[in-house]
Amino acid sequence: MEITPRQLEIIEATGKILTVSGANALTIKNLAKEMQFSESAIYRHFSSKEEIIIMMLKYLRSNIGKILSNLTKNGDIEKDFNIFFNKLSLYFKENPYYVVVVFSEGLMDESDRINDEIFGLMAVTSSYLEPILKEGQKQGVFISSVSSGDLTMISLATFKLHMFNWKFYKFKPDLTENIGIMSDSLLTLLRCKPN
Repeated sequence: MEITPRQLEIIEATGKILTVSGANALTIKNLAKEMQFSESAIYRHFSSKEEIIIMMLKYLRSNIGKILSNLTKNGDIEKDFNIFFNKLSLYFKENPYYVVVVFSEGLMDESDRINDEIFGLMAVTSSYLEPILKEGQKQGVFISSVSSGDLTMISLATFKLHMFNWKFYKFKPDLTENIGIMSDSLLTLLRCKPN
């Protein structure tokens, strides 16, 4: 994905405003103030607030897609499951101001185009997690009484809640450690019980 350094700077400032103050606080005026730019300087790179948000979502989806596409399957389905969440948590730990996109606080009210990008981001994460769960069911490691699609939604919703808590506590808890505990807890729930 092509993005200029200045556009990336604007996207990062957008993520900061969204995370700290919410979607209602995101205006070109507030963004220019945050960056110590003129409003016209912002408009040289993006035509509107909507375009900035869309670019931010596309950038995030591209980065998460790259991270998840580089996951190597090692034959241990539970380890693959843990690695999936570990890689996501490491990315967000390094990029905390993108956390707002994980739970889309206020963004879904902005426009249909933004909604499409949010759903695209959700689809990318699901497309890498569901095959792991489906393979675990096929191997008899994970329960099969719930569809792999529903297990994917449950797992991602749990991740989303942990991300919300991390933001709520101002990014102080160790995200990677907490997501590791979450992942292990999910595995306990997902495993087939011996007869």
